[in-house]
Amino acid sequence: MQGGKRFAFLLVDKFPMFSLTAAIDVCRSANRLLGQDFYSWTTVSPDGEAVAASNGLPLKVDYAIADLPPADILFACVALNLDFPGKSKVLAALRAWGRRGGALGALSVGSHLLAEAGQLDGYRCTIHWENRAGFMERFPEIDCTGNVFEIDRKRYTCAGGTTSIDLMLEIVRSDFGTNLANGVANQFQHERIRSAGDRQRVGPERDLTGKSEKLRRIVELMADHLDEPRSAVQLAKAAGLSVRQVERLFLRHLGVTPGRYYMRLRLERARELLRQTNMPILDVAIATGFTSHSYFAQSYRLQFGRPPSEERRTTY
Repeated sequence: MQGGKRFAFLLVDKFPMFSLTAAIDVCRSANRLLGQDFYSWTTVSPDGEAVAASNGLPLKVDYAIADLPPADILFACVALNLDFPGKSKVLAALRAWGRRGGALGALSVGSHLLAEAGQLDGYRCTIHWENRAGFMERFPEIDCTGNVFEIDRKRYTCAGGTTSIDLMLEIVRSDFGTNLANGVANQFQHERIRSAGDRQRVGPERDLTGKSEKLRRIVELMADHLDEPRSAVQLAKAAGLSVRQVERLFLRHLGVTPGRYYMRLRLERARELLRQTNMPILDVAIATGFTSHSYFAQSYRLQFGRPPSEERRTTY
């Protein structure tokens, strides 16, 4: 067995510990099953100082970003708050890494940092569903799919959490085949290895597994067209059903009409934009398919019990 792979993980204060450990433990388990330390990993921070995870646990790192030795992939694992000390130094390092042809990855919100550094231009990527709306408004030219993970040439991104496992398992599968990937998944009781084609969440229910395939298709169509909502006839036609059949489908599986469900999707996207961006409220309304500011405000209050302006004033 020749060579080996070395991964580097860039960490800043309040990074998501689970996303990091999920990725590293796949490598550890693969080494155990291989009987050889094929995969290795190292950690870096902006200045080489220890960082604290979002759960408060401190973690010493091996290097400062400027001193990082060669690695096969450099993964960004960062906090929800992307304004951290040493950020300009990190962005410069990521740009230099990319110019040298190095592979870059991101766990969860790390995709935002790569995009800021200009390292996702022309690449397909993904990000945690909660941050996708803000990402797409900030970087409209980047193809952010909303899938659980994406591998596009030398860019490896995932939505964080358990999707870190799926991304790393895909790397293991590419290196050693399906049997080893399945063996590692079994070690973690990971029942199904998701592919890059698996979507994250596509609605308020978070999970439509086991429900009608036509229902899922309609919900995905809704989620992809929040700024210009599709009509009931268009949605039904896309699924090969009548409008009445679509209504029955939603009532049976979700207990709500298609129109009400679509409205919830649009308002959830609006809330994400209000929390994640500085877009004017009218622009948020337009981006979620509302042509009237007053109708948007009224609908928002009915759904969330507060007006959009109050949401904007709330700190999360």
